[in-house]
Amino acid sequence: MPFINIKIAGELSREQKKQIVDEITDTMGRVANKPRQYVIVNFDETPEENWGWGGTLLDGKG
Repeated sequence: MPFINIKIAGELSREQKKQIVDEITDTMGRVANKPRQYVIVNFDETPEENWGWGGTLLDGKG
């Protein structure tokens, strides 16, 4: 049973998540021969202020 965890800074809309889940599920079926009903996709959305890159927070506020 594939479990795919997507970590992202910020948020995605419900429609974006739906499309990503559908496309990843299709890819797992096509490439890894996994049945759709066994593919699990999880989103971890973290506010941009909780991510730092190169000494700066991603929210751009300092």
